[in-house]
Amino acid sequence: MQRRHTLYLAAAAWIGAGGALPLRAAWAAGDPLAALWSARLARPQGGELPLGGLNGKALLVNFWATWCAPCVKELPLLDRFAREQAARLRVVGIAVDRAEAVQAFLRKTPVGFEVGVAGFAGVNLARELGNPQGGLPFTLLVHADGRVLARKLGETHAEDLSAWAKQLRS
Repeated sequence: MQRRHTLYLAAAAWIGAGGALPLRAAWAAGDPLAALWSARLARPQGGELPLGGLNGKALLVNFWATWCAPCVKELPLLDRFAREQAARLRVVGIAVDRAEAVQAFLRKTPVGFEVGVAGFAGVNLARELGNPQGGLPFTLLVHADGRVLARKLGETHAEDLSAWAKQLRS
């Protein structure tokens, strides 16, 4: 509980210090996904994940954290979906967490899809992408043509994924 309280305070401080300004500028430019495409996130295993390289591909973007129970619960389902739909779309996890916590978590519970670590900036990115509460988990389905097909705040279930896969086929 103490850790969660500390995380919320740190996120509020970051936002108060102007952390959302670059994302607001991207939204104001007219492309609601501009903030996503301009993000360059650290990979837990090292290196960088430039999300702009995924522009033009169908994507399932999932915002999660190691301390979020519904997030942790849905990751195996998302991992299976990523494998099943690999020919059709890419799954990307954006961790709203510390790199060390994500690294330790993924050592115990590996996933086969790309993961980027956004830290507290991930809350603002999620808000810019249609999650005004900044809550987790938050999932976004993006068509290859750039249309947002679905947004979901809360745990993703198999029924959601099935419906989203059908949307991509139509």
